Parts: sequence; structure tokens; C-alpha cells
Amino acid sequence: MTIQTTESGPLYGLRMFRKDIGVALVVLVALAAGWLLRAQAIGGVKQFQAPDIPLRLAYPASWSVADSLQDVLLKVSDPQTDSAFKTTLTVESREIDPASPIDMQTLLDRRVDQHTKLTGYHFVGNSDTTVAGVSSSALEYAYVVQPIDQPRRAALPVVVRAREYIVAAADRTYYITLAAPENEFDAASAQFDRILQTVQVQ
Repeated sequence: MTIQTTESGPLYGLRMFRKDIGVALVVLVALAAGWLLRAQAIGGVKQFQAPDIPLRLAYPASWSVADSLQDVLLKVSDPQTDSAFKTTLTVESREIDPASPIDMQTLLDRRVDQHTKLTGYHFVGNSDTTVAGVSSSALEYAYVVQPIDQPRRAALPVVVRAREYIVAAADRTYYITLAAPENEFDAASAQFDRILQTVQVQ
């Protein structure tokens, strides 16, 4: 009796090597596709056009519309904020009487007076600037909120920092405000700068 042997080891290894390369390529393509989808979701924007007035802006597509007890044109928040208080963008509008225009200092003083009703309000500072080519005033302040106010539920108050722009257009004043938890403020502020670059009020 004779026993025949074949040296199939190298051939088997070559076939498996080709399959391994194929699997690796499929995995890499899937990872790349996932990364692109994530980048689009994070980097994408939603366009906002206010009804009946010439206000436009773009905000991150991952942000969602938030409920508001105030009369506002837009209120959106970032659901991924690492805090019980979510980073929020709010846009308000007030008509201006052309017969009795109000100077920027008066608008600023009135706004600061409104904010003093916030818990733990602290005025940080203000400066003159422009938004969408329109003379504006920027102010920064801080306050404290209790985002979870339920009996017997442990929840610490949150220190909130805010940046607000008072934009005095021809016949209307806009208040564009970003509010974020103190620990998230720097990153949110950078996003706010990108939002402000998209603002159109004329």
C-alpha cells in the first residue's frame, strides 16, 4: 500500500490570505462610510428663515427645536450637551418705531435690566461689534439654573454662561443668544461664532 501526500499548505494559506484581505477591505469601507455619515450629521446645518421678516441663519443639524415659554423666533438646543442644562440658541425680535429710534446703549441697558431677574445673575462685560454688517452690541453674562426641579430628586444647580448679540437693523432689533453650561461654554462658543457668520438680517 502506498500513501500519497500533497503539499497543500502553501496553497491553502494563499487562499485564506486573499479572504482575509477581502474581509479587511469590507470592514475598512464600512468604517469609512460610517465616518462620513457621522461627519455629515455633525458638520451639517439646518437653515432657518423667519416668517415675514428678513432673518436667516444656519445652525447645527444635530440640534433640535426646544420648547420655550417666551415669544421667540427660534429656540434650538444641543441634545448631546454633557449636562442636565442643554446648550441653547435663542433668537428674539422686537420692532423699532422709525419715528423714535432707540440708541444702542439704551437697548443694552434695557437688556441687562431684564437679565437681572435671572437667579445668580452676573454681568461679565460688553463690547461694540457688527453682525451681518449691522452695528451690534455683544454682552456676556452668567447665571444659575435648576434644570431638574423635582421633589426628592438629587440634582445640583448648573452655572450657565451666555453670549448675546443685540443687532439693531433698520426697522427691527434682534437678540441672538447662546447659553451653555460653564464646562461646555468654550466649545459651544466656537459653534456660536460659526452660526453668527451665517446670519442675514437684510
